[in-house]
Amino acid sequence: MLDRQGNLKKDIRVGEGTAYHPGGLDFDGKDVWVPAAEYRPNSRAIVYTVDPKTYRVTERFRVQDHVGGVVRDRTTGQVHGVSWGSRTLYDWTPAGKQLGKMANESHLLDYQDCDYAARGKQLCGGVTTLPGPNNTSYDLGGLALLDLRTNRILHEIPFPYFSPTTNHNATRNPVALETTPTTLRLYTAPDDGENPGGTELQIYESPLK
Repeated sequence: MLDRQGNLKKDIRVGEGTAYHPGGLDFDGKDVWVPAAEYRPNSRAIVYTVDPKTYRVTERFRVQDHVGGVVRDRTTGQVHGVSWGSRTLYDWTPAGKQLGKMANESHLLDYQDCDYAARGKQLCGGVTTLPGPNNTSYDLGGLALLDLRTNRILHEIPFPYFSPTTNHNATRNPVALETTPTTLRLYTAPDDGENPGGTELQIYESPLK
């Protein structure tokens, strides 16, 4: 857990055994919801909550699939999740009873992180690596707004911004969006710890008109 200046406040461990990879998380106003999964598709995951005041970790439920991110709907209380590459969209009760499962309509992006957006929606950031000329490749990144009740894509845009150190697309890993009275602000951390320079927080802003 970091502060806004990037200082480490607490190293919080989640997962067990081979289910060690934490995915996209969401704060519901009380707890931080985070999955920890095996780093492969069609595997397993454990969904936890973390108290941001005490840092206490509580196991909520287990899923027989890789869960790469979760979001808590503030209006229904339900928990929504995405599988490896976000090919499958899930819906559970907070105790883990599966309420829904459907294929993702989008074939443009593999969602890497989703955050709740007001009134029953989620904003997801993602990336797809595509082949380029002369045996090269590039990251196509973007953002998608989905209705949590229907999983219908309401809006989807490309995001053509990249890490200055690795050329990874900015939406390759965690994303978080916030607004002020004058500004729309996106936080991203596209690089991994083993990349040159480690993980760097990037901030993109656009004025609200």
